[in-house]
Amino acid sequence: MQKIAVQRGLTPFQEYLEEQGYEVETVDFDAFSRAQNEDYDAIVLTGMNNNFLGMEDTATDAPVIDATGMTPEEVCEQIEQAFL
Repeated sequence: MQKIAVQRGLTPFQEYLEEQGYEVETVDFDAFSRAQNEDYDAIVLTGMNNNFLGMEDTATDAPVIDATGMTPEEVCEQIEQAFL
């Protein structure tokens, strides 16, 4: 089962991903460096947080998905495409 980190406050995304069979953890992304060190298969967050502390590159191999303007279904589709 793939493990997905979802930013706190993105409850509809968390619930939808759980319904699709993913293991989902809610993460406070004000401490994103900690999330980078976890063993997540994907990370879902909002656009205001996708350039943490001025860093454009993340220290994770997991896809980081910006959910801004997306539906839970679209985010799930992006996650699935990343796993192909």
